[in-house]
Amino acid sequence: MNRREAVQYITLLVGGTVIGSSYFLSGCKSKTGVSMVFTDADISLLDEIADTILPATSTPGAKAAKVGQFMTIMVNDCYEAPDQKIFHEGMNKLDETCKSKNGKSFMESSPQQRHDLLVELDKEAIDHQKKISEYYDSLSDAKKQEMVLQKNFTGENPMAVKNRENPDYYFIMMKQLTLLGYFTSEIGCTQARRYVETPGKFEGSIPYKKGDKAFA
Repeated sequence: MNRREAVQYITLLVGGTVIGSSYFLSGCKSKTGVSMVFTDADISLLDEIADTILPATSTPGAKAAKVGQFMTIMVNDCYEAPDQKIFHEGMNKLDETCKSKNGKSFMESSPQQRHDLLVELDKEAIDHQKKISEYYDSLSDAKKQEMVLQKNFTGENPMAVKNRENPDYYFIMMKQLTLLGYFTSEIGCTQARRYVETPGKFEGSIPYKKGDKAFA
């Protein structure tokens, strides 16, 4: 699976644009020139968050695929400065929310407590994102065109600014990066999906039964 296929796959899973995908697809770095510092503790936290989203089942989970490290690279190389800041601050925000809810940090919480917290954050993020989508749909065609022109001429994306107003925007990024990091990793491609190292002839119609893995 190449980069473009990976982004399309994750877009279908999360139902929205993958943040930072334009730089990821082109193999370029963002032009912010900013590099956030992630400690070993930060990477461990991101690994546990990712592993709660995609835990080990019959195949290894996100932590085994080193998704935490992948997240830090993506944030530094592919995110705009405002998104980098929100993501970095989001790690502390998630931990504080966990302490408020469970009386302990995310790393100290049980797997069930971690799961319940992320399910709650995910629901809140989706609900807020729906409101933003409804706002965009309510705009006139002229206003939408004006926003496109603004993005093209100034580089400022009005909808990106609107999305950042979502208090759980940081979790949207974490979830997207977990899925993208896992399904582009060796483990995700060769174990979580059906992997054919050397594809043979083209087959336009392959029988499928419910529960079959997608091809990598």
